[in-house]
Amino acid sequence: QVQLEESGGGLVQTGGSLRLSCAASGYIFSNYGMGWFRQAPGKEREFVAGISESGRATYYPDSVKGRFTISRDNAKNTLYLQMNSLKPEDTAAYYCATRDPRFIGAPRSIPHFRDWGQGTQVTVSS
Repeated sequence: QVQLEESGGGLVQTGGSLRLSCAASGYIFSNYGMGWFRQAPGKEREFVAGISESGRATYYPDSVKGRFTISRDNAKNTLYLQMNSLKPEDTAAYYCATRDPRFIGAPRSIPHFRDWGQGTQVTVSS
């Protein structure tokens, strides 16, 4: 049974940093691309970072590029999201997800991902 468990969220001031983790189990983690998404109250879930199976390729939307860094440790079956220079608009629940292997390239849409975690809350105060 595939399980993804996010951790590391919390309350931080504007300009601060947080590192999120996503522990994966129940499948061969290194065989799958991964992604991070976020969802603020009243808004749609949006893509924030993606990474290839090996970790060599990463991609981001313009809204977080240069501030967020996605990485993975395949030996530990863990995905990370380092978030720097946080802004109040980054406040959201953050989710990790496994990329559906049927979709190649750099997918950013929810239907291209599966096996979602329960999320971890990030709140950035102004």
